[in-house]
Amino acid sequence: MNGPAPRIQLAGTDGGFLLGTELDEAMTALAAAAVRADRVDPLTTELVRLRCAQVHDCRLCGSLRSSEALELGLDDRMTAQIARYETSDFEAAAIAALRLCDAIILAPASADAQLAAELHRHFSDAQIAELCLDVMKWSHQKLLVALRLETPPWNETTVLSFDENGHPVIGGPVEATT
Repeated sequence: MNGPAPRIQLAGTDGGFLLGTELDEAMTALAAAAVRADRVDPLTTELVRLRCAQVHDCRLCGSLRSSEALELGLDDRMTAQIARYETSDFEAAAIAALRLCDAIILAPASADAQLAAELHRHFSDAQIAELCLDVMKWSHQKLLVALRLETPPWNETTVLSFDENGHPVIGGPVEATT
């Protein structure tokens, strides 16, 4: 394993203690279904994914960038603004999606009528459901983060895409942007 020791040690495990179980298969199927959903634009989806990575402190997710979002203009300036999205120059729809992300992860009680109205100004019910599934998908690895088993095997930010089955495809390094 690369990087620091796990935060919490589990006797007899190597980080793959769930691999091959019924639970692992179900989580993998949910993750694949979530990334195959395509009603929300790839840039907003990537902003939500990266917000989850920031909140969860996931080094692996933080080291990846969606190829589709890069093609739509995602750059280092934008990724730096995610932590302070409320005062960013992101479009109102992206800010609403990031507020939903924070509500789901950090403060479920903030998912109130005001947030619902804001989301409905920008997204259909199906898109809101997809955003919720995205947050769930990008949050399911919190166990690995808590155990500190999510070490990225690369030393640079790397391109991420998904195949037609929803499985991750890791590309080469992301070219530096400003």
